[in-house]
Amino acid sequence: MSHVELEAFLFTHHQLAQAIEGLTKEQLTWKPAPESWSVTEVLAHLADHSIVVSFRIRDILAGSTARLPAFHQDAWVSGQKSNEGEAADILAAFEQLLRYNALLLQRLSEQDWEKSGVNAKGETVTIASIVKGFARHVNNHLGQIDRIKQAAAAASV
Repeated sequence: MSHVELEAFLFTHHQLAQAIEGLTKEQLTWKPAPESWSVTEVLAHLADHSIVVSFRIRDILAGSTARLPAFHQDAWVSGQKSNEGEAADILAAFEQLLRYNALLLQRLSEQDWEKSGVNAKGETVTIASIVKGFARHVNNHLGQIDRIKQAAAAASV
């Protein structure tokens, strides 16, 4: 895993912080439709995803042969009443998880980065692909945050 890829992983926090900068509580919790996520719920999903990724990486490093866990993202977001949380608190937790994982990732050898497990879809994934995929996943949700912000602006929120 290159230094650049690890930096991209860590940079996700900065990107999210920039994406929500200046938004009011109303803008952060506004939903374009009842079944859609708010910006705060997107942040909560990404913090949840970070928790799951943290477990997957550690399970691979431990040599587990169990399938890597999936999670029901919509149920997690609604079940924990994510929209009632504070975006700043969620983002702070996300940042701390990133930093904690980065401490681990920096200790890994090239061989460790290539260790693999089987995901819930039955695909073999390496630690390197999980970390790269996490950064891509955040970038996809940055697009979602932008779309929510545009819809909120159009709705005069």
